[in-house]
Amino acid sequence: MTPDQIKAARELLAFYVEAGVDTAIGEEAVDRFADHSASASSLADENTTSTPRSLATGKPARPAAAPGIMRPADAGPAPAAPDAAALAAREAARSAASLDDLRAILEHFDGCALKTTATQLVFADGNPQARLMFVGEAPGRDEDLEGLPFVGRSGKLLNRMMAAIGLDRTGAYIANIVPWRPPGNRTPTPQESGICLPFILRQIELADPDILVCLGGPSAQTLLGIKEGIRKSRGRWHTYHTGTRDIRALATFHPAYLLRSPLEKRLAWRDFLAIKAALAQPTS
Repeated sequence: MTPDQIKAARELLAFYVEAGVDTAIGEEAVDRFADHSASASSLADENTTSTPRSLATGKPARPAAAPGIMRPADAGPAPAAPDAAALAAREAARSAASLDDLRAILEHFDGCALKTTATQLVFADGNPQARLMFVGEAPGRDEDLEGLPFVGRSGKLLNRMMAAIGLDRTGAYIANIVPWRPPGNRTPTPQESGICLPFILRQIELADPDILVCLGGPSAQTLLGIKEGIRKSRGRWHTYHTGTRDIRALATFHPAYLLRSPLEKRLAWRDFLAIKAALAQPTS
């Protein structure tokens, strides 16, 4: 292969991995539309003779357990049923006396299936004693690799937005509704968000910020009960009860949305100016 072909192949593989495609089914691509005479049995033989391999490591990938089949011994405990998992999450979150306790509880919590596909827990970043707390929806690929929220392109934009009002990560605490990356960066299901909700509620209560900022519609809908879309709901102050007191809360655009829709940055700038003004007010 020429250097240009090698570069193009690497860029294509990087695109696949970022999109969540992390397993190669065969050594060579198969055109399923070219051979209409291929029987189902020959296709099955073809698929079973090729060992799935991880694009990230090149090692054989672990096959997923089929319905009714026992999971491999090294696959970890199976996630609990949704209702049982939600109940266990509420009980576990209530037992956390500190943010360190909460992180340790999440590290050992097996009730959310996303934990089995994520690289690691993405708990929080920034200063837990800060007056300002940002909450997004879920980690992406970069966050999953580094174990910190908002470190990819959207995180760099969030850093610049904070810098524009005189803040950096020492002046804010940052987390997500769901602390594990959904496969392929898909949107978390309501079931997954519901299981993780008690943990972020407890995290907000323990951090006890003066101002809560929901980044994106899903975060605002989950934490503030907003039914409208983010374009209509952004920029308006709400009252949020942490469990111990009422604080001010604001919804604004998620940085990832602003990367796709840069014209909306003017509205986000208004929201951040409102955050700056609120921080300038004395605490009650």
